[in-house]
Amino acid sequence: MQLIHDRPEGYFFIRGCTPEAVTVIDRELRASFLLAPDAIVEAWPVREAAAIGADAVAALLALQPELVLIGTGVRQVFPPREHLVTLMRRGIGVEVMDNAAAGRTYNLLAAEGRRVVAAFVLPG
Repeated sequence: MQLIHDRPEGYFFIRGCTPEAVTVIDRELRASFLLAPDAIVEAWPVREAAAIGADAVAALLALQPELVLIGTGVRQVFPPREHLVTLMRRGIGVEVMDNAAAGRTYNLLAAEGRRVVAAFVLPG
C-alpha cells in the first residue's frame, strides 16, 4: 500500500528506530518499507539485505530519488552489488547503513529538502 500525505512540516520524518520497528511521525512500522519525504510505501517485500533484487530496486526508482539510503537492520549488511550498481548507473547515490543511522541521515537530508528515499529492512 502506498500512502501520500501533505504534511504541514513538508515531509515525513523518523521519530525513532528499534531493532524491530521504525516510527514514522507517530506510526510504528514493523515490516520493511520505503520512505520518501512525501510518500510511504509499506509492505516492501524485503526481509534481509541479500534479498534486495530487481523488483525491490524498481520500487525505489518509482519514488524518483536523487539519493537512496538502505537501512539493513541492527548492522550494516551490503545488498548484492549488481542491484546497487543499477542505481549508481542512473546517477543515484546509494548509502548502506544500519537502520538507526539511516533514520538519522534521512531526517537530516529530508529537512534540507533533498529528494532522499530510505529503504528500511525489518524482520516483521
